[in-house]
Amino acid sequence: MKSNMQDFQTIADCDFGENIKIISPYNLYGCKVGDNCFIGPFVEIQKNASIGKNTRISSHSFVCEGVHIGDDCFIAHGVMFTNDKFNRDKFELAQTIVGNNVKIGSNSTILPVKIGDNVVVGAGSVVTKDIPAGSVVAGNPAKIIKRRYLK
Repeated sequence: MKSNMQDFQTIADCDFGENIKIISPYNLYGCKVGDNCFIGPFVEIQKNASIGKNTRISSHSFVCEGVHIGDDCFIAHGVMFTNDKFNRDKFELAQTIVGNNVKIGSNSTILPVKIGDNVVVGAGSVVTKDIPAGSVVAGNPAKIIKRRYLK
């Protein structure tokens, strides 16, 4: 069976800023992407998600509905955002808010949380709780390992 790579390229109902670079294949629909952003290959960004200006989303990452990523962020390869609080009685869509100047390491999983500005999330971390500004976190579950000086 022949595969047509174009079958895996969808951009629908998105609001893009200027100077956006998107590498195929990709799947973006109903999202907002700010100026000067880079979206790597095999990235999906769902409806009602937003990416701030000057932000880089690396390959194989998944940004689901309700995720809002700030300005000047770096999302490394294979980062997975979730939006389900895993309530056994009902599906509950939740939001994730990522502040400005946040770096999230490869293969991290981010549950519905608030991440403050100037945070670093170590590779492979599982973020289950809110992270205050200026923190460095790592592990499963992610724990604060350092507080950075904030200007």
